[in-house]
Amino acid sequence: MDNVRTPYALQTREELLAVKEKHQAKLDKWGEMNLTLDLTRGKPSQAQLDLSSGMLNIIGDRGDCFSESGLDCRNYGILDGLPETKKLFGDLLGLPADSILVLGNSSLNVMYDTMVRAMLFGVSGGYEPWSRQGRIKFVCPSPGYDRHFTICRTMGIEMVPVKMNADGPDMDEVYNIACSDPSVKGIWCVPKFSNPEGITYSDEIVDKLAAMKPAAPDFRIFWDNAYAVHELYDEQTHLANIFDYAREYGTEDNIFYFASTSKITFPGSGLAIMAASEKNLEQIRPIIATQTIGYDKINQMRHVKFFKNTDGIREHMKKHAEILRPKFELVEDVFARKLDGYDIAHWSKPRGGYFISLYVENGCARRVYQLARSVGVTLTPAGSTYPYGRDPQDSNLRIAPTYPEMDELKLATDILCSCIKLATVEKLLKY
Repeated sequence: MDNVRTPYALQTREELLAVKEKHQAKLDKWGEMNLTLDLTRGKPSQAQLDLSSGMLNIIGDRGDCFSESGLDCRNYGILDGLPETKKLFGDLLGLPADSILVLGNSSLNVMYDTMVRAMLFGVSGGYEPWSRQGRIKFVCPSPGYDRHFTICRTMGIEMVPVKMNADGPDMDEVYNIACSDPSVKGIWCVPKFSNPEGITYSDEIVDKLAAMKPAAPDFRIFWDNAYAVHELYDEQTHLANIFDYAREYGTEDNIFYFASTSKITFPGSGLAIMAASEKNLEQIRPIIATQTIGYDKINQMRHVKFFKNTDGIREHMKKHAEILRPKFELVEDVFARKLDGYDIAHWSKPRGGYFISLYVENGCARRVYQLARSVGVTLTPAGSTYPYGRDPQDSNLRIAPTYPEMDELKLATDILCSCIKLATVEKLLKY
């Protein structure tokens, strides 16, 4: 542990040069080790994947392939998803089962398809396809999920960033943008343990989103509840049900709701769902029916048999938390020991989800990324958490502690701290 706790901005040039020499020497040493350490994406570790291994052989014979209604899951049919699978998700998320479509294995895929449908066919209500309405825009709370931004960028949708506050997106900004400009067609939301900040939207924010009267009548809220049951600690973090509020305001048609088991069971072989109003579903079902006769019902049955009910899912997620919690606490502990007192960084302390949001000195994030990469520590590129990869302050880095083993995570975080110190000192020495 470093003994000096004088903020770097108050240190003399000689002191800063000594810090630079010390941490450059550390990086030179690490650089000789041919390290390959990855903190880029929120991937479950092998230990987490092993928690669901029992699912692999839970379908043992022909008799396990029949649903409660007698449907043979090996065959065609049931576009919406098995009733028992819809019930499992409905009970877990507080949604009516008949509002749910059980689709493929990836909610990202479902969100992409949803955007494509809106571009090609419009949304319910008989509106023109978005692709025929000229330049359209999406509100993007930032920092946010880079893959949401990539979907917009791929389809030529202009992204309008709004800042994230401690309780969710700045709703004054959201209202100013969405309620005044009919070319604004939607907003991305990760409402619980947001990526990367770990913020859960307050009841007030959920209420304001549901109450919003956008200028575009075909506006949609893309509600990506990716971390609905991903607590790190025993206490449950409350997220209001946006459909409950929307029913009060008559705005149910404004919401497209997404979730999946990607970080509950197997990311490559999970289940993804979409929930929407019946009016929206009436428009969506026939379009999906041109893509497929039905999704993987054996996998749907596998999940139902493995978990049985929502209590089974919640007990399963406690096991995930036991694996993940020490990793998050390790990173926060190293940051505190190595960085506190120098006024060069601050970071989120999430109660759930998959990421820690790290802020370094303005103008230093890209340099930290470069330094870390030069010695074998790969981070999500600086700027990725903002539309177009442009962090206006060049200060945010998304840290994913979930995949590495503890010893690798400790080393990677130690290296990251030295990179932060070196990048900060380099900046200060220029002035």
